[in-house]
Amino acid sequence: GSLLGLCLVIQILTGLFLAMHYTSDTMTAFSSVTHICRDVNYGWLIRYMHANGASMFFICLFLHVGRGMYYGSYAFMETWNIGVVLLFAVMATAFMGYVLP
Repeated sequence: GSLLGLCLVIQILTGLFLAMHYTSDTMTAFSSVTHICRDVNYGWLIRYMHANGASMFFICLFLHVGRGMYYGSYAFMETWNIGVVLLFAVMATAFMGYVLP
């Protein structure tokens, strides 16, 4: 749980820094990403931290779900259902991030 929180904070912070320079217009999206990587100080590092942070977040998330299944946390239906809803919400949010132009 705490690793998920740390990954989430890193994702939010790096996402905010990237959003300061990103343009979502289909004609200029690629050039804004190259601008971030080449012209912004440590922009390449922030971009790669954000991209790899998403993968790390999902690794921690799946380990967390697996641990819950191993220890039988699904017996607490209300808590388990909230976790499943959060899992699908995170997957939908990540999908929206992956399909940005």
